[in-house]
Amino acid sequence: MLDRYRILITKDSAQESVITRDIHRTFPAHDYFKDTGGDGQESLYKICKAYSVYDEDIGYCQGQSFLAAVLLLHMPEEQAFCVLVKIMYDYGLRDLYKNNFEDLHCKFYQLERLMQEQLPDLHSHFCDLNLEAHMYASQWFLTLFTAKFPLCMVFHIIDLLLCEGLNIIFHVALALLKTSKEDLLQADFEGALKFFRVQLPKRYRAEENARRLMEQACNIKVPTKKLKKYEKEYQTMRESQLQQEDPMDRYKRENRRLQEASMRLEQENDDLAHELVTSKIALRNDLDQAEDKADVLNKELLLTKQRLVETEEEKRKQEEETAQLKEVFRKQLEKAEYEIKKTTAIIAEYKQICSQLSTRLEKQQTASKEELEVVKGKMMACKHCSDIFSKEGALKLAAISRENQGIEADDEKDSLKKQLREMELELAQTKLQLVEAKCKIQELEHQRGALMNEIQAAKNSWFSKTLNSIKTATSTQSLQPPQATQPPKEST
Repeated sequence: MLDRYRILITKDSAQESVITRDIHRTFPAHDYFKDTGGDGQESLYKICKAYSVYDEDIGYCQGQSFLAAVLLLHMPEEQAFCVLVKIMYDYGLRDLYKNNFEDLHCKFYQLERLMQEQLPDLHSHFCDLNLEAHMYASQWFLTLFTAKFPLCMVFHIIDLLLCEGLNIIFHVALALLKTSKEDLLQADFEGALKFFRVQLPKRYRAEENARRLMEQACNIKVPTKKLKKYEKEYQTMRESQLQQEDPMDRYKRENRRLQEASMRLEQENDDLAHELVTSKIALRNDLDQAEDKADVLNKELLLTKQRLVETEEEKRKQEEETAQLKEVFRKQLEKAEYEIKKTTAIIAEYKQICSQLSTRLEKQQTASKEELEVVKGKMMACKHCSDIFSKEGALKLAAISRENQGIEADDEKDSLKKQLREMELELAQTKLQLVEAKCKIQELEHQRGALMNEIQAAKNSWFSKTLNSIKTATSTQSLQPPQATQPPKEST
């Protein structure tokens, strides 16, 4: 088959012009097929042309390009052609195109009978509107839902088709009708056709909605026996119509039906062409907006990088200043600690001196009292001295002695007072030094607090500026996130 495919693409096809026209309308918004003359359109053209040559009875039918495009998105060109041939022949899709679409109309009859059984209210509403299945379900059967519905839903349908066969179309069709019943019951003839053409496919652009629809489709029961029964009913009805109907009327009816189908297909072609133009315009606008946004983001990125460099430089300067402040503070602290130790040593030495002087004063007073008692004892022991003190003039002598003793005591007191004044003066100087040291310590503490406040304020200011610049740059970026600036670690 692969060798035959290479031969088929070299032959001419009578439908090349129709194929070329449809190629540009097939998934025009998809990246693989949107470029004229691109790989996607080239491969799709070869497959459709090869099949039109391969199947001379059917040739190329409108809508085949969508099925071939879906297959191309999953496999190489040659394999996609082989699978297309398999679906058309072995799965019976080509039978829908044969005998003036007679088998396709049988599928429509089967769908309407299934609706009558499972959705009687909707079937009755369609009968009142004269809305027949061929008016909304033609592309469902001929293109396997590939022409209108989103690819995320089409992929599920093709998978089920390859596993279960062509009858899966009835499951999906009934699931679509059931999920849309409320909307369709409220629509008139034109509204229903517009709903099938526009609104229904949009519902399944979300992959989750498509997945739920496929689950519901798999749960719907479509017995094969009933389909065969409805097929026999249709054949019997057709035979009866053919026997009773005048050949001329039949031809007129067939002609009218073909004209309606042609008009409907032309309308669908116009819709597809409009969608193609709209999609191209939207893509061009999106591309222009994306380019403008990219330019803006590039400028913002350059500005952000420049701000980042400036921020890094400011950070480096702040770190240098912080290091210098730390060094100054460390030296001041060491000096203050040294002054405190020195003052503490002076106070301890002063206390020691005071203690020694107090001890010395007490010892001298005790020694003086002892010497005085010894002198008094010796004087009283001497008879001469005892008589002098006991006779006239004893008071004078005693007074003289007391005066001499008082003079000596005053001299000693003066000496002690002098020492005490010296010690008080030394104590006052020590206290003054202590006060000066405390004042200096308080001043150093105040300087330390001020320096810490300045450091913290500088850090907060730098961090706020950096964060605000990053936020400003980030708020304008939606396509790609800017690099986040790491906040500086707080110095200890």
